[in-house]
Amino acid sequence: MAAQKGKDLLLKIHDGSAYVTVAGLRSRQIAFNTETVDVTHAESAGRWRELLAGAGVKRASVSGSGVFKDAASDALIRQSFFDGAVQNAQLLVPDFGTVTGPFQISSLEIAAEHDREVTFDIALESAGELAFVAL
Repeated sequence: MAAQKGKDLLLKIHDGSAYVTVAGLRSRQIAFNTETVDVTHAESAGRWRELLAGAGVKRASVSGSGVFKDAASDALIRQSFFDGAVQNAQLLVPDFGTVTGPFQISSLEIAAEHDREVTFDIALESAGELAFVAL
């Protein structure tokens, strides 16, 4: 597999009729996690920890940072955050797949220096079952 362009990893939020790409993002990251369920007991082989397969809670976290563009996606993100809404989001990862499902914006930070551009940082947490489609 050849190296992929970072700009091709896209975060999209559903606006009620279509997925809108979050404008201005310079960096983005997704993390998949699952909690482990420890079932180790006195008779565990060699006293090694044993984990229960498929029992932990799964979650995905998405984060990104970029330049505030005053685009339609900025208004959608702002309103979603202040409403505490759970929105359908889509993350397209080149040569990996597409992750789609409900997310809630857990953090929205806006920053600026007097001689620089306005920037923002955003974090989303999964809020239900996610669908994955491999490319």
